[in-house]
Amino acid sequence: MTKQIPFSNDFLFRQLFDSESCTYTYLLGDLETKECVLIDPVLEQVDRDIQLIKDLGLTLKLAMNTHVHADHVTGTGLLKTKCTCKSLISKISGALADVYVEPGDNIQFGKFSLSVRSTPGHTNGCVTYVCDSQGVAFTGDALLIRGCGRTDFQEGNSKTLYESVHKEIFSLPGHFKLYPAHDYKGFTSTTVIEEKTLNPRLTKSMEEFIHIMENLNLSYPKK
Repeated sequence: MTKQIPFSNDFLFRQLFDSESCTYTYLLGDLETKECVLIDPVLEQVDRDIQLIKDLGLTLKLAMNTHVHADHVTGTGLLKTKCTCKSLISKISGALADVYVEPGDNIQFGKFSLSVRSTPGHTNGCVTYVCDSQGVAFTGDALLIRGCGRTDFQEGNSKTLYESVHKEIFSLPGHFKLYPAHDYKGFTSTTVIEEKTLNPRLTKSMEEFIHIMENLNLSYPKK
């Protein structure tokens, strides 16, 4: 639907997957300075992630989370025992971390940076990380591919989530690629314009969206 902008030659991107929780972890790096960050690491996949970082000759600066996860245990604590990285999460999340970020902050790794956008609704502390120079955003559980995070527990609020996505994610350029924290159907990415056009929940009115979210009747996560 839109022309994709390729990553620059010195920008490293890897999308990693945990099959048990259907979680995506993202490794981003500067191939010149060798600094990298890891978004939403999973405890059981820490050894895999560290080996990949070593194989690529990178230095992990930050192990970051988009929010406090209910469906898996974060790998940030274990990563800190195996390398010199620091943990990072939004200040409002209430979780323990070395670095706390707030909306408008910039997270630097090499010459690249991620800006922080507050996208609560799934949880109060959800944030989206945006790399403007590469035309990508990492939406956590706020916006999924043709879906969104649940709002029936963990301080969830359907109205807040609807407003967050429309204000902070749908306001990005249409060609920006979006990478969620989960997918359950085998999809890997989407774009702003795709979700603004095709998302079966978030293209509805706020009232319709709230009704949909209040009637999902989902079971609770195993972890």
